[in-house]
Amino acid sequence: MSTPVAVLIGSPGAGKTTVGRALAERLGVDLLDTDTEVEARAGKSVGDVFVEDGEPAFRALEREIVAEALSSWAGVVALGGGSVLDPGTSDELGRHHVVYLQVEFADAAKRVGLDTPRPLLAGNPRTRLRKLLEERLPVYEGLARATVPTSGYHPEEIVDAIVEGLPQYREHTR
Repeated sequence: MSTPVAVLIGSPGAGKTTVGRALAERLGVDLLDTDTEVEARAGKSVGDVFVEDGEPAFRALEREIVAEALSSWAGVVALGGGSVLDPGTSDELGRHHVVYLQVEFADAAKRVGLDTPRPLLAGNPRTRLRKLLEERLPVYEGLARATVPTSGYHPEEIVDAIVEGLPQYREHTR
C-alpha cells in the first residue's frame, strides 16, 4: 500500500493546488486535489454541492475521498481547507508528512478573489475569510510537520522549502 509523499493543508488562498501541482511535477508524481476529486465524483462544482446538497453531504464525500487518498495515494495530496476539521481526518494525518501552507490574510483575500462564489465565504466574504483563518490556524499548526509561508514567494520557492523538508528527498536535493 502506498501513502502520500506530502499532504498540503491550509486556508483558502494558501496555494495548495498551485504549489501541489509544482511539487508533484518536481517529484515526478501525481497530484490529487481533494476539491477537484469532489467535483469529479459529484459531477458539479464544490459550490453547487454545498448549495444543492448541503455542507453535510459535501463533508461526507470529502471525508471519503481524503480517507482513500491518505491510505493509497503515492503522490502529493492537496486537501480542501476545511477537511482537517474532521476528527477522523485529523487522526489519520498524524501518520503523514503534513505541510501547512501559511498565508497572510491580505494575500489569501487577493488569491480567493472575494468576488467569486465560495460557499463558506457567503455573506461578508472578507469577514468570513478572516474568521476562517483565525478558527483554523491552531488546527493547521497542530497537524503540520512543516510550516511553509506562501505570502511573497513564488510557487517554485515554496516547493524548494517543502522538498528540503521531505526526509526521503533531502539527500537527493543537496
